[in-house]
Amino acid sequence: MNDDLRALIRTIPDFPKPGIQFRDITTLLLDPAGLAACVERMVAATEGPVDLVAGIEARGFLFAAALAVPLRAGVLLIRKDGKLPGATIAEDYALEYGSDRIAIHADACAPGARVLLVDDLIATGGTARAAVRLLRKAGAEVRQAQFVVDLPDLGGAQRLRDEDIAVSALVAFEGH
Repeated sequence: MNDDLRALIRTIPDFPKPGIQFRDITTLLLDPAGLAACVERMVAATEGPVDLVAGIEARGFLFAAALAVPLRAGVLLIRKDGKLPGATIAEDYALEYGSDRIAIHADACAPGARVLLVDDLIATGGTARAAVRLLRKAGAEVRQAQFVVDLPDLGGAQRLRDEDIAVSALVAFEGH
């Protein structure tokens, strides 16, 4: 399933460090038919109406905007802390070596808003889980997340499922 999209995702060995197989979606983005199919399939996988599609910086922005139009939803940007003007709320999360922080505008999400979380790839799930915590802190109902690529060996999708998030991805690649 979705072998057509899988074929459009380039693998770059040893990037950003030796032993990593980087799944590059820029080749999918370059293909008009592939991109259209990707968006259509993600829209079809969406459960119920959503008020906002939240995209995680930066590639998630592309998919959030593309999905929001047919879903008749707004787009909420989840950015690295310090990138948004005005009042924000933020959430810290752990990285392999250190920590990071993501933020949204304090007024971006009304309490009770139904939010679909979107990004290009789910690996360990650290950023996505922080995004769910952040959105819920703002009062959002986050029940589903969608990704173009899942790296199931790294466990991120399962960690989201453990937090009562319905997770879907169009393609999965084994290994790192």
